[in-house]
Amino acid sequence: MSDEVKSRTTPVTPRGINHLVLNVRDMEASHHFWCELLGFVQVGELQNLKGGDPLMNMRFYSGVIDGVNHHDLALVEREGLGPVEEWNMVSGRQAMNHVAITYPDRESWREQMKFLRDNGVKLHSRLDHGMTHSLYVSDPDGYGVEVLYELPREVWEGDIDAALSWAQGFPIEELLEDNTDYVTDFRAS
Repeated sequence: MSDEVKSRTTPVTPRGINHLVLNVRDMEASHHFWCELLGFVQVGELQNLKGGDPLMNMRFYSGVIDGVNHHDLALVEREGLGPVEEWNMVSGRQAMNHVAITYPDRESWREQMKFLRDNGVKLHSRLDHGMTHSLYVSDPDGYGVEVLYELPREVWEGDIDAALSWAQGFPIEELLEDNTDYVTDFRAS
């Protein structure tokens, strides 16, 4: 068995993003948002295994539907973070624009949107994109969160640039309306 590492002239393509770590002001408020409102499950917490206090207050979360990953999200409580700003995709000044959370299917996504509305989460915008149908909200620290379901691949794979560039907005009052006559000719729309 050879332990030699192959030399490359290009980088290895990653499988995807493994997890996201967010700095938060109030662990309990953030825990409530990510678990009680978005449905993540806490799967761990930072501990000092050699005794004493942990270096920081850090918790780990997963969507756990398929059990593929040890955690998808981590929260680190930090003192002295700047003020919470109102999230805005176009003109926001936060370092991170938004994180997208995928729900398993159209019906669970619609149920989740209604749940968020019914629980008083501020709803920023509702957009159909070329690859997803999405709702934008923000967490207690002002991070943008896109709640989405993915459209079938055959809808967008023929012209990915056009699909990425296409969006149609809807009034928040029409939150639960969702047309399944998916646009496929994005340049004509």
